[in-house]
Amino acid sequence: MTGFWRDLKNKHHKRVFGALELAKYIGPGLLVTVGFIDPGNWASNLAAGSQYGYSLLWMVTLSTLMLIVLQHNVAHLGIATGLCLSEAAQRRLPAFAHRPLLWSAMAASVSTSLAEILGGAIALQMLFKVPLKLGAVLVTALVTYLLLSNTYRRLEKWIIGFVSLIGLSFIYELKLAPLDWGAAAAGWVTPAIPAGSMPIVMSVLGAVVMPHNLFLHSEVIQSRQWNLEDEAVIKRQLKYEFADTLLSMVIGWAINSAMIIMAAATFYAAGTAVGELAQAKDMLVPLLGGGASLVFAAALLFSGVASSVTSGMAGASIFAGLYGEPMNLADNHSRLGVYISLFAALIIIFFITDPFKGLIVSQMALSVQLPFTIFLQIYLTSSRKVMGRHVNSPWTTALLAAIGLAVAWLNVKLLLSLL
Repeated sequence: MTGFWRDLKNKHHKRVFGALELAKYIGPGLLVTVGFIDPGNWASNLAAGSQYGYSLLWMVTLSTLMLIVLQHNVAHLGIATGLCLSEAAQRRLPAFAHRPLLWSAMAASVSTSLAEILGGAIALQMLFKVPLKLGAVLVTALVTYLLLSNTYRRLEKWIIGFVSLIGLSFIYELKLAPLDWGAAAAGWVTPAIPAGSMPIVMSVLGAVVMPHNLFLHSEVIQSRQWNLEDEAVIKRQLKYEFADTLLSMVIGWAINSAMIIMAAATFYAAGTAVGELAQAKDMLVPLLGGGASLVFAAALLFSGVASSVTSGMAGASIFAGLYGEPMNLADNHSRLGVYISLFAALIIIFFITDPFKGLIVSQMALSVQLPFTIFLQIYLTSSRKVMGRHVNSPWTTALLAAIGLAVAWLNVKLLLSLL
């Protein structure tokens, strides 16, 4: 074999090997992705598209860019230290600081689970006429079973399947809708806050950049075992983690954008604001046909179940971290975190009178907690004592701080808009 053909063959083998290596690391990012294509996102995105057309698409773009930076950075923490965000906070902060922070994160996990379970229950009501509260009980029972009877790697495969089905569902919906791609392109890159839209803007932010996902990603990234003493292994982990994160976040951006675009092309164009998910399904029948409404409800059910699994996992990680432990669903502290996240949400659902408004408010609540988690993350990943040689560069710290300040500023804007 000549040198030319030998080199070409070697290059081909390296490309195949690289692709196979990357495939091994795909998964943790998709678990995070399902968290921000959850029923809370559906409510926020449908409200955004039906009330303001394509004009709030920029918030999905901005939120996703923030998310890529934050999720990569927090995964960096998990890889470099072998600790999740909750464990690192418990070890590196005094009790008077880490306890309220982590309990506020648990509250965010409950708020997330509320949206996920409620969305799944609404889907059951759409598909099978199951009463809302009974549907919430059924979704909670199924998710609890999935969490406590499966290993992480099996759950990961289920989640990847759910994400794929949700994505295919919205591709189908978009094929049926009369789209204005020029308006969508402008909406993606042109910041605008129409009068009265601030609560929706904040709910979109809270629905994309979710506090519990930052805790979850730092935990599940450790499912790929590695030797923390081997610098080459850590560098390889960081390289493939970024590819996983970037791919997964782009998929999430596309699905969230598709929700707003579909709502803008159908409901906004018809002059009708969506106030209920069930209303959205019924309204799709005359606009796009019965098949579209059925696909809409089925995708919502997949979304509710899958995202409830990830919010329960996040609750387990946060609560175990309060005791300085990694998540282990066979351990009592992790299981208690699952129960708090899911069953506290279920109890609250029994007192909700307006499910759609409950979804929107739950996402706004996440945006309020988010700055606390971001600044906790910045403190830990910018500390050489915590990160060692993998400490943030000054540029990374500045970028993270800018994101944290932007989120805090938006929260102030929200508060002023509500006064």
